[in-house]
Amino acid sequence: MNISVFVLIISFVILLAVSVPISYSIGIATILTMLFTVQTGPAVTTVAQRMATGLDSFALLAIPFFILSGKLMGRGGIARRLINFAKVIVGVFPGGLAYVNVLACMFFGAISGSAVAATSAIGGFMIPLMNKEGYDKNFNAAVNVTSATTGLLIPPSNILIVYSLASGGVSIAALFIAGYIPGILVGLGLMGVCAVVAVRKKYPVGERLPVWEGVKKFFDAIPSLLLVVIVIGGIIAGIFTATEASAVAVIYSLLLAVVIYREVKVKELPDILLATVETTAIVMLLIGTSTAMSWIMSYENLPQNVSAALIAMTDSKVLILLIINVLLLAVGTFMDMTPAVLIFTPIFLPVVIQLGLTPLHFGIIMVLNLCIGLCTPPVGSVLFVGCGIAKTTIVDVTRYLLPFFIVMIVVLMIITYIPELTLFLPRLFGY
Repeated sequence: MNISVFVLIISFVILLAVSVPISYSIGIATILTMLFTVQTGPAVTTVAQRMATGLDSFALLAIPFFILSGKLMGRGGIARRLINFAKVIVGVFPGGLAYVNVLACMFFGAISGSAVAATSAIGGFMIPLMNKEGYDKNFNAAVNVTSATTGLLIPPSNILIVYSLASGGVSIAALFIAGYIPGILVGLGLMGVCAVVAVRKKYPVGERLPVWEGVKKFFDAIPSLLLVVIVIGGIIAGIFTATEASAVAVIYSLLLAVVIYREVKVKELPDILLATVETTAIVMLLIGTSTAMSWIMSYENLPQNVSAALIAMTDSKVLILLIINVLLLAVGTFMDMTPAVLIFTPIFLPVVIQLGLTPLHFGIIMVLNLCIGLCTPPVGSVLFVGCGIAKTTIVDVTRYLLPFFIVMIVVLMIITYIPELTLFLPRLFGY
């Protein structure tokens, strides 16, 4: 390991350890590393140039639009309607509210493209309701936190757009389609854990609704669910690109929240736009600094060295993929998803390509892996939100999270070693 790489790693770890925000940690560590390579002026200029270059991408325009769409959906009464629809489907089983929580998070996460938004919107309704029905509040938080991450796999998903950028241009449409089966498998696995806990704890059976009321709740939810059909259907049919689809999503969400459901007032739109700008600024700063760090790592041949080291360690494809998954699971416990994808994709992608994996397959593996990190301490953003809503502590929730983690890791291994589960739908649609 040369001195520049050593400085990069040590400075980054120290900055994280003293609670410097992740984007600043990445940027400062990158500049310090550059100082060991060139003089001060060119170092700062080069990092700034690389940040600007990293953000100069047409595909990234989709991110602020999808964020705005998610904000409108979160305030527009969508969550309540999706919960009511989920009750019709799975609410009548023992522990039915737990299944409703999972299914509603899958629906809302897919519509909003945000795990934090799904945790907040669905958890805000479901956790108090489950508490009232006698469910353990720590179990309720664990269900909500883990199931919210499924929306990062089921499109539209901002993190899949980021991976497309980091991988050098994997089709966003193909990534969107590839995420369906893995996302659904994770959701079904989480429901399986809920079923076991519901039987052991003797959680109550949900209320059986009259047929007419069930039909009404179904039709109430259709306009919300149509967003996914319009966005993904339009991309698959070639009507618009993923970036154009994000603008369509905003227009549809605006009509739904303001005109059809009438739960967002026109006077509330400036606040929603401001919140969107704040979130977009955070995401773009992360992308810019992470792109600069990825460049300096490539400049120092770190991806090539890691690739050579892994290949030299063993010639077993199974073992190398296991090592990569373990490393990504460790990364996910202390690093946010966006910088993790931007930094580690250039490192591991050459390795998996040598093993015969496609960049499309690896993208889903990486995102599913890092989804687990969103639910783990010490920096799991979704975990913090879920615990805040449930009014409990991370320590108390962690014990209930363990069986959910096990199921998510099992699904991760299945997706890793059975590529067809990821590639079947993209191939079916000609990608």
